[in-house]
Amino acid sequence: MNDKQVKMVTFALMLGNVMAGLDGTITNTAIPAIVSALHGIQFMGWIVAIYLLGMSVSIPIWTKIGQKITNKRAFEISLLLFVIGSTLEGISPNIYFFLISRMIMGIGGGGMGSLPYIIAGYVFKNIKKRTQILGYLTASFNGAAILGPLVGGYLIDALSWRWVFYINIPIGLIAFLICLVYYKPVTPKSSPVFDLPGAGLLVSSLICFLLGIQLLGIVSNLLVLVLVSISLALAFVFFKREKSAADPIIPMRIFQNRALNGDFLLFAFTWGAFIAVNTYLPMWAQALLGMSALVGGMTLIPNSVVEIIASQTVSVIQEHIRTFTLVLFGIITMLISSGGLFLANLQTPLWGLIVIAAFSGIGVGFIFVALQVKVQIDAGFKDMPTATSTSYLIRILSQTIMAAVYGVIMNLSLECGISHSNKITMAMMNKLSDAKTAKTLPQNLLPEMRQIFHSGIKEIMLVSVLLLVIALVLNFYFNWKNPKKIR
Repeated sequence: MNDKQVKMVTFALMLGNVMAGLDGTITNTAIPAIVSALHGIQFMGWIVAIYLLGMSVSIPIWTKIGQKITNKRAFEISLLLFVIGSTLEGISPNIYFFLISRMIMGIGGGGMGSLPYIIAGYVFKNIKKRTQILGYLTASFNGAAILGPLVGGYLIDALSWRWVFYINIPIGLIAFLICLVYYKPVTPKSSPVFDLPGAGLLVSSLICFLLGIQLLGIVSNLLVLVLVSISLALAFVFFKREKSAADPIIPMRIFQNRALNGDFLLFAFTWGAFIAVNTYLPMWAQALLGMSALVGGMTLIPNSVVEIIASQTVSVIQEHIRTFTLVLFGIITMLISSGGLFLANLQTPLWGLIVIAAFSGIGVGFIFVALQVKVQIDAGFKDMPTATSTSYLIRILSQTIMAAVYGVIMNLSLECGISHSNKITMAMMNKLSDAKTAKTLPQNLLPEMRQIFHSGIKEIMLVSVLLLVIALVLNFYFNWKNPKKIR
């Protein structure tokens, strides 16, 4: 491709990240209104988790689809699925229709999120330039995340929560048209064999495992155990098959790479911790401080701003600082965030919460770009696409699992708190999550209800802290002795 085509394709990839960034912060901002309108506080964790489930089961498949029909067509299809899912979410009549639509959106998001980083790996061979482009992709995501609460909060307060999903339609179609016109992919000399049985085994294993995790605390423990056991059995058959497959979905050799294993584990623990802050800070502002959806969403803006700054500086400072140091600094700043919110109480002012949460943005900005480049270097050119998509899958799996775990923790905390009160019901807690409906609740019960909600968030932040402590240990184990700087 010529320079103009490369720039336009990069812009299209950034638009894909814009939609992903908008969805993250707008949806988090809209969750209180959604669960209130569709009567689904018990499914609050599922709103985040089922989207991540759709992404998880599709990410490895998108990589192979890209190899078979070109990354261009795969990316275009993922954009269309994302737009269709967004449209269906906007017209959802109930929580069940909404969750199915969000699953479709997640499947599209799996390709829309992973393929740009693979495409960047092919288009930009120079490591410093590639790091810069990855910084741009991260910045576009976070720039949209900044606008998301402002636009989303306004739409929710002035119109309806449904409009926060309709906004994806024009953006997605523009990105699709740009790719259609300007993206000139390299057509493979021979079409690779698609390992359909392997894909079926992997998807089935992921679905059983993640459903088991999602249903934890909702159905009997026996059913959860059965689903997880089936998942592990399918995973065993999958890995056994992949060893002899002509074109495996995930080549087993990448897991024999010690450096890559360290990268994957660090992604898993840091991203599992980060989702706690990103999901529950807006809930804190709205349910505990009685703020509007607009103000609740705006609490994430400083987080996104510092993440943009951090991601843009990595390409400069990584030539002088080891990846170990960058990741170490990132984990410490994330610990400040999760630990600070764990120690915060109902009297902590909003500005204090925002400052505390902003530290996690610094950490994520450093860790994501540094580790993503390191994954591609550690894997080598041959395994770069698979390693890139696998690292993305691991991040999404971590978020999916932890979103479900955090949802279970919150539900158990709510049920425990309600069981000790004769006047508070789950229906009342549903209304507490939305500032508008919270005004209809008995004012004398609000302090007790907020204390119950705060207890759940406090337990969630403690788990986030524990995950980051493990990540700290892993960084020393895998990266301390590696003196190399990425150039």
